[in-house]
Amino acid sequence: MKEKPAIGIDLGTTNSCVALAQGNRPEVIPNRSGSRITPSFFAVGASGEVLIGHPAKRQGITNPRNTIHGVKRLVGRKFSSPEVQDEIKNLPYQLLAGPNDETRIQIGNEIYSPEEISAFILKEMRKIASEFLGAEVREAVVTVPAFFTDAQRQGTRNAGRIAGLDILRIINEPTAAALAYSMGRRQEETIAVYDWGGGTFDISTLVIGPGVVEVLSTYGDSHLGGEDIDNTLVQFLLGEFQDIHQADISGDPLARQRLKEAAEKAKVELSERMESKILLPFLATGAKGPQHLEINLHRNDLEEMSVHLVRRTIDICAESLALASLKAEEIDHVILVGGQSRMPMVRRELEKFFGKPPVRGVNPDEVVALGAAIQAQVLQTGGEGILLLDLVPRSLGIATYGGHFSSLIKRGTRIPTSTDHTFTTPNDNQTAVEINLLQGESAKAAENELLGKFILSGIEPAPRGVPRVEVKVAVDADGIVRVEARDQASGRSRSLTVTSAHGLTEEDIARMAKTSDRLGLADKKG
Repeated sequence: MKEKPAIGIDLGTTNSCVALAQGNRPEVIPNRSGSRITPSFFAVGASGEVLIGHPAKRQGITNPRNTIHGVKRLVGRKFSSPEVQDEIKNLPYQLLAGPNDETRIQIGNEIYSPEEISAFILKEMRKIASEFLGAEVREAVVTVPAFFTDAQRQGTRNAGRIAGLDILRIINEPTAAALAYSMGRRQEETIAVYDWGGGTFDISTLVIGPGVVEVLSTYGDSHLGGEDIDNTLVQFLLGEFQDIHQADISGDPLARQRLKEAAEKAKVELSERMESKILLPFLATGAKGPQHLEINLHRNDLEEMSVHLVRRTIDICAESLALASLKAEEIDHVILVGGQSRMPMVRRELEKFFGKPPVRGVNPDEVVALGAAIQAQVLQTGGEGILLLDLVPRSLGIATYGGHFSSLIKRGTRIPTSTDHTFTTPNDNQTAVEINLLQGESAKAAENELLGKFILSGIEPAPRGVPRVEVKVAVDADGIVRVEARDQASGRSRSLTVTSAHGLTEEDIARMAKTSDRLGLADKKG
């Protein structure tokens, strides 16, 4: 029986990529316009049509409030989080708080979740693959940043479900890159995968060898990306415009979007050249008529603006090496992933830190999707492939008496994994206990991320310390956390109510999937 095709998808902040593994080598699948990457843009046009990819990005300047980009930085985050509040200052479209403080996006009169927008991008990746193969594709491996939280991983999985995908596995982007890089290699090597994309940064150290990819450590910042360099440059350009024309245009969404596009273009050009000309005619209109912006930007100017962000990634590299008990000189090769890793200053700083230049010959935009496709083929066919040994990027535990954090599964623990822990009541005659499951490294419970509240009711009244409630915490191969509870006194499983800190219900996912199918009938892609 012929196996159904399975694909690998790199769902990126700035661009997304889809690949297929058939036979011995994976390949990237180009979209309808022939491009091997697709902008992670979603828009609703003037007549209500859905636009995805290049068409959405092209009309973003004239339709900024209804053009969504960078949504990966919003998935799985509360509206009140510092990261989302920081995004609000830089985004031309409107963010809102949902009923449970979840982040929502307003487009016209409609309200969308970040997962819905991500689902449109994933659905486009699926369509690209289906048209290429001439057969419907439903199964996929999707990648996420290694330092994504459980909520962000769950959000990505939900986006896949809304898009009509059966996600075989969620794997970390650096791990996927290592999978692709390890193809055909005959000897064991210790590598570092430096993954700096549009929205996130990760560094993972791994040992790769014939048939095995073992992650030794991972560290990162899920709100540090090329977008931050773009935003820094936009602020600089706003200041230059104000100095020239004595006018503040920071509140004009059309002007800001033009500046954003010009900043991104200049940043890319400065990776190849020493100078870039920014010319924006008719950026605004003042009392004396049209106001233009014309600036010659030197590579040194951009590097001076962004050096603190690049140095931050190097500090994270040092943290990752420390977690793996490695020295920089013990790394055989440094692999670059993500478009922001093309910045010349990044390569210089990495060579200075590791004592060797990064490996050339690996395409930073494609290597993650290729690795995901390799894993998809292995999982889909059930055949032999490379053994992945990944780990928990952040510690998992519970809030204990006095506001402390008790770690149950330490970061760096090999996955899949599970642990049992017995809890009791702090007060006499309690008939229910609430357990707060947290993710993070702080000794203070309040400084870690709340994953969920587990409520076990029906406990027989007894003196404090007598009841015994066993809670099992498990992390599956996708890095997603699951729990169950049991009352030891009766031996029966009790009902456990999990109240997610934020996220989508099953009803939400079903409704959004129907909406996606309906809107997808008239979409324009590319």
